[in-house]
Amino acid sequence: MKKMVGISIWGNKGDQELDKEQMSRDDGSYYSLTGIPLPALGANASKTRRPKLRPFIISPSNSRYRLWQTFLVLLVFYTAWVCPFEFGFIPEIPKSLTIADNVVNGFFAIDIVLTFFVAYLEKSSYLLIDNPKLIALRYAKTWLAFDVISTIPSEVARACLPKRLRTYGYFGILRLWRIRRVSAMFARLEKDRSYSYFWVRCSKLICVSLFAVHFGACYFYFLAAHHHPSKTWLGLVSNLDEQTGLMARYVIAVYWAIVTLSTVGYGDLHPVNSREMIFDILYILFCLGLNAYLIGNMTSLVVQGASRTRKYRDTVQAAVGFSQRNHLPYHLQEQMLAHLYMKYRIDSEGLQQELIDSLPNAIRASISHFLFYPLVEKVYLFHGVSDDLLFQLVTEMKAEYFPPKEDIILRNEAPTNFYIFVTGDADVIMRQSGIEQVVGRARTGDVVGEIGVLCFRPQLFTIRTKRLCQLLRLERATFLNLVKANIGDGTIIMSNFLQRLQDLKDPMMDRVLADTEAMLARGKMELPTSLCFAATRGNDLLLHHLLRNGADPNEADKNGRTAMNIAASKGSVQCIHLLLEYGANPNSKDLCGNIPLWEAMMGRHKSVVKVLKDNGADLFSADVGQFACTAVDQNNLELLKELIEYGVDVSQPKSDGITALHTAVSEGNTEIVRFLVEQGADVDKPDSHGWTPRALSDQQGQEEIIDIFRNIQPGKNQSAIPESKDRIKLHLGSFHSETALPLPTTQWSDHEKPKANDFHNSLFGFMSSATSGKRDPGASPSQDVVSRNMFRVTLCCPEKGESARKLIFLPHTLQELLDIGAKKFGFSATKILTKEGAEVEDMALVRDNDHLVLASDVGHEHGQDDDLPRKQD
Repeated sequence: MKKMVGISIWGNKGDQELDKEQMSRDDGSYYSLTGIPLPALGANASKTRRPKLRPFIISPSNSRYRLWQTFLVLLVFYTAWVCPFEFGFIPEIPKSLTIADNVVNGFFAIDIVLTFFVAYLEKSSYLLIDNPKLIALRYAKTWLAFDVISTIPSEVARACLPKRLRTYGYFGILRLWRIRRVSAMFARLEKDRSYSYFWVRCSKLICVSLFAVHFGACYFYFLAAHHHPSKTWLGLVSNLDEQTGLMARYVIAVYWAIVTLSTVGYGDLHPVNSREMIFDILYILFCLGLNAYLIGNMTSLVVQGASRTRKYRDTVQAAVGFSQRNHLPYHLQEQMLAHLYMKYRIDSEGLQQELIDSLPNAIRASISHFLFYPLVEKVYLFHGVSDDLLFQLVTEMKAEYFPPKEDIILRNEAPTNFYIFVTGDADVIMRQSGIEQVVGRARTGDVVGEIGVLCFRPQLFTIRTKRLCQLLRLERATFLNLVKANIGDGTIIMSNFLQRLQDLKDPMMDRVLADTEAMLARGKMELPTSLCFAATRGNDLLLHHLLRNGADPNEADKNGRTAMNIAASKGSVQCIHLLLEYGANPNSKDLCGNIPLWEAMMGRHKSVVKVLKDNGADLFSADVGQFACTAVDQNNLELLKELIEYGVDVSQPKSDGITALHTAVSEGNTEIVRFLVEQGADVDKPDSHGWTPRALSDQQGQEEIIDIFRNIQPGKNQSAIPESKDRIKLHLGSFHSETALPLPTTQWSDHEKPKANDFHNSLFGFMSSATSGKRDPGASPSQDVVSRNMFRVTLCCPEKGESARKLIFLPHTLQELLDIGAKKFGFSATKILTKEGAEVEDMALVRDNDHLVLASDVGHEHGQDDDLPRKQD
């Protein structure tokens, strides 16, 4: 919502210039209590935007108008001192003082005129009213008469008023009406967070006290000056005569006024005549209220700063007395006092949880997300859960502080909360044979108390802080309510928990693991679980419990894997029988195209394979070409032969046209290449990019595979290639000259030359079209552009030896390239280098036939990566 800035009469600016100027001056005051009041509830967007005021109408929030009002407040201070002084001490005003007064009156007269052009806020609708008639009518009904009377010059007063009232002081006292501006200024400053509330209040009290004393002194002297001197309070002053100066008389008057205001009693000065007595009565009554106001405010300001400390001291004293009366151990007394001190620190430094709880949910959630989300997502319990659940969990967590040597969790305590360490560390304590033993240490990022919460059993350990710790506390009931609404995430949390218990390899944790799995099998756990979780654990009892309670036997996880897929990959025969008994699909397919029978074959689980085949499982329900390529990619000839036994044609391509023979050539696996050729695989069958196994072997320079392909009788199971070697070399050279892509020439025999139209969707077809200047009529326009997916690169892994090289298709991202390297070579690289040693930061920098090197930051630190490019050269 922008500031409400109208078109000012100070200059002619367009709306855009005003907006820019206002944005540059915007200090956020509009959003504070010192700006325009907030709009009414339910106000629509059109009413909250900056209104376009009428010409020559000023918005009350205009910065220059507010500066003008501040200037007038300074003139009010002048008026508040001069008017009472002229009234009491100066019967005839000198010319210089009259000029100064009239100049000040002129400024206030300008403000009267200016007020007719200032929009005002209608309190009933919270809208700015910029109608000049309404503005004038409102001003006329309120302060116009008082403002005009207080601005009339002294000369006009002498000329127009009766003789009795011609005294300048009587009329000038009406100018004190302007003091209302000072009161409004202090009210605004008290709400402005840019100023100290304490000093603003003190300044206001000082100004009120000084004005009360000054006004009382001037009026006291006025009463004495207009009466016979011997019958006034001035007659009581022994050293007063006609030679006494004006300031000396003012000091004496101020002295009497201040002793009267402070009600210390009358000693040397007191009222003498009836007029003085009447004024004293009224003045003292006023001072009674003023003193109560001053004392009450000063007490509130002073005591407020010390009340928190006093309350802390009283609480500490009560705690000490309680511990002494009940003979509590010393360490408990120290924990009580440390906790009270920490609570006092938190309250005094503005870290109250109550403050965060009082904020709206959106603000509280944003604060928690900013402060704690990066830490919580690294906690082992939440690895792999969705961002939605993490966001909800972080919002519900409460930050707490614990001083050193304080128990966070007690052994055998009820499992109501668990904690995550943000800062600090603590000891994990076990009590054995009556002796406390430290069995572990909890540090930043660790979670404690989760065993009790997840297993609903008493806490196993005592957690005692070693130094000041900040922790995030999450209540058990809140945690379970959130997890129950996210069943998939609940399964991940339970899986992470059980895996952690298993990895600890501790006898006590093993017992907890066994008890937890037994509770899961009986369905006694409150944390939601799924069939996939039961299948992953191989827990047929839990699986049977879930199926019996109506779980969907074909339930799938986020990767599309059903319990049948998982059980088949794990070799869990009992789980397979249960799932089939409840109607699970034996041919369920995950997002990667895998089916249970194929996963059982890859895992060499023959008993599961037999059960699945007996219940209708069929390899042909999925992409058998993908299975053949997977077997080749794993260098598993036995699995490839097993596919043939099941009647699979291993020469069938995948959905992208790649066959098992393509994969075997890329892997450089001569044995599998020879086996596939013997099975009738076509060495000249192109994939979706136009690459044939023969072309791949030529490009890689694999002599053994080239010899295998050269010995194949043409026409037996291969298609003839009527393209000459010179023609292909010409195409390669033409393409290289136009696109600057380094492509090697390919060796072809005269009787193996492919037809040009056989490769219209391939790299060779594109080069042929570019050379001849003609476009294949069967090709689409998009086929005239070389796709980066057609690039072939040689991936090297010096960590596995000089000969560790693979020819692969260029993926879309660097991460995919790193994943391919980890899969091909079993080496977890962190970066990709060129053969010259430069690090590749963008896939757009990679070109066809580039040599890329897998490297690791660890190796580089030890000086190992520097030699990798030289080895490749």
